[in-house]
Amino acid sequence: MRPSGRSHNLISGKRFFGDCTLRIFLLAAAATLMSLGAHGQSVSTDELPDAPLATAQQSSPPPTPAPAPTPAQSQTPQQNQTPPPATSSSSTQPAPAPGQSGSSSSAQPAQNTPETKEQQQERAKRELEAEEKQRLLGVVPMFNVQSNANAAPMTSKQKYQLFFKSSTDWYVFAITAIDGELSQLGNEYPSYGEGVEGFAKYWGAAYVDTFDGNLWGNAILTSWWHEDPRYYRMGHGNFFKRAGYSALTTVWCKRDKGTWGPNYANVAGNFIGGTVSNLYYPANDRGVELTLGRGASVTYEGAVGAEIAEFWPDIAQHFMKKHQEKLDKQAARDSAAASAKPAPAQGTATPAPTLPTPKPQ
Repeated sequence: MRPSGRSHNLISGKRFFGDCTLRIFLLAAAATLMSLGAHGQSVSTDELPDAPLATAQQSSPPPTPAPAPTPAQSQTPQQNQTPPPATSSSSTQPAPAPGQSGSSSSAQPAQNTPETKEQQQERAKRELEAEEKQRLLGVVPMFNVQSNANAAPMTSKQKYQLFFKSSTDWYVFAITAIDGELSQLGNEYPSYGEGVEGFAKYWGAAYVDTFDGNLWGNAILTSWWHEDPRYYRMGHGNFFKRAGYSALTTVWCKRDKGTWGPNYANVAGNFIGGTVSNLYYPANDRGVELTLGRGASVTYEGAVGAEIAEFWPDIAQHFMKKHQEKLDKQAARDSAAASAKPAPAQGTATPAPTLPTPKPQ
């Protein structure tokens, strides 16, 4: 239920955090190398559509003050003025407040009107379409990340759509192949063998881990228990507050009703996936202890993925700001160099070329 993928390496005892951290580091390095060769543009995770809370008066220009009345106008009694014709809308809507235009006053009641179920589902559809375009460095999918705290709840159909999109993206096939190759190089399951056949078994196990974990943690259980499978970025506050929040979302999540509670789907999905993996792992790599180790390792990796989803937009913005400052300095230097060049003297005419004198015939 987190934006990071699953890993099927065995974790036990003191090697738990060390092996998990090493595997995550190697997979992150592989993702970075793939991103260097990608030509797609990255969509920042904080560019999701905002909730419809902006008022028209924030975007409209300030109203022009009315001219002061002339003495003749001020002496005209009010009863001589012709009132405007009454309409049905003017009888039901209040008059615009001073300093507000008619468009902003007419838009204000609509903002207080609660969304219908159809409107909420349509907004959830638009937000899901934007989420499915999010990629870190233009490569790593961040489909389960949401920056809008007021995002519309997803339907069960949309949760399954998000699960399928996250599990069949080309990046998932590539990263599970790298994960399988790392396992083969470490000879984690000798019974799988070597060569192409052994690699296919390692790759298949890694991909089934990812697919199975996403199916339970992001689709089946979240639909059953009405939990939101997305990670909601905090995006503000100090580092320790945000880091603690990110780690906590592994076991604490938002629900479809907007409240927060225990993240049953994520934790249970990880351990269910570890249990199902006993069906295709070698017989000597099964058992309760190994199942718990796999579930704990995936939960730990999910916490790391949440930290990346939380802080990556800040890191990208920092480097973009530095790059823009560099461009501004270069533009200032070029402008200063251009202004330092001496200008040609005014009034100096360019001499006309001398034509040869024709010879008399």
